[in-house]
Amino acid sequence: MKYICSICGYVYDEAREGKSFASLPDSWVCPICGAAKSAFAPEQKPETPEAPAAAVQVDEDLKRLSAGELSALCSNLARGCEKQYKEEEAALFRKIADYFAAAAPAVPDADMAQLAALLQADLKEGYPALRSAAEADADRGTQRICAWGEKVTMILNTLLQRWEKEGDAFLKNTQVWVCTVCGFIYIGDFAPQLCPVCKVPSWKFEKIEGRVSA
Repeated sequence: MKYICSICGYVYDEAREGKSFASLPDSWVCPICGAAKSAFAPEQKPETPEAPAAAVQVDEDLKRLSAGELSALCSNLARGCEKQYKEEEAALFRKIADYFAAAAPAVPDADMAQLAALLQADLKEGYPALRSAAEADADRGTQRICAWGEKVTMILNTLLQRWEKEGDAFLKNTQVWVCTVCGFIYIGDFAPQLCPVCKVPSWKFEKIEGRVSA
């Protein structure tokens, strides 16, 4: 039996490893991307393609974004400009992002449970709806964003689950790395040679500085 990591695609082959996947401890993680054991699923045999899902009806009225959402949007636009070597435009978007970040009010009673609920809602409802709409419109750009974003959200969810189980020991004597292209987060002494999600080299990762030592 084979089990596949839903984030990076690593395959755990019981026949090759000589050990059943079920016998692995709950603390076992993917050797490539660090995803928890729960992020693995049994290999599925190819099935007969089903008819495309019906397109999701999207409200034509634009959503009013919060200051925090506008900050994140402008930050992403700045990243996009950087990748196209448009430094002047990138600097302007970063300036706007900083403005909205400063204007964003604090979230009352924010805690890990709320964060976990938001991540799970994105995985169960947000991304499936976005993917369906993108496929209906044959929007390949949005489909790629959806594929990357869903995997990044999955690793955030699994890292949060690990932190809830292990506490501060989870980050003790190690580093946190973030892919500047897709946002994938990696916990380890060194950045991975290739990003498990978007496949860029290790120099595209940034080490998060200024953390309180665990």
